[in-house]
Amino acid sequence: MNKIKYSSDSMKLITLFESVTGAQVKDCISNEKLIFIIQENDMGKAIGKNGFNVKKIEGKLRKKIKLVEFTNDVSQFVKNLIHPIEAQDVRFDDRIVTIRGMDAGSKAMLIGREHQNIAHLSEIVGRHFDIKEIKVV
Repeated sequence: MNKIKYSSDSMKLITLFESVTGAQVKDCISNEKLIFIIQENDMGKAIGKNGFNVKKIEGKLRKKIKLVEFTNDVSQFVKNLIHPIEAQDVRFDDRIVTIRGMDAGSKAMLIGREHQNIAHLSEIVGRHFDIKEIKVV
């Protein structure tokens, strides 16, 4: 588990999100879209009625956002991160996360072109948990 350092841009995004939604943000990852990791049980506040808060923030930032609910269970956190991709099973044993995909299509989406999706997933999970690697089988 790495110590998380935020840039000034990330801090501004977190502050904006928390002021608009009232939900506690645990982490913010910025790439082609923004990923906000929300404290447990704050997802309803973060989304807002009929997705109002999400739409408002996407309009202000002109970027797509993804909300992920944090949990202390590594397997459930990974399931939350990969949603809407269905996984048959997610296990965490000996610092290795194993994701069993439903079919070849879901496995391909989890891995991504040149393993970019699985690398990005490993990076996010590694920020919050002590993991060695993530495998898709």
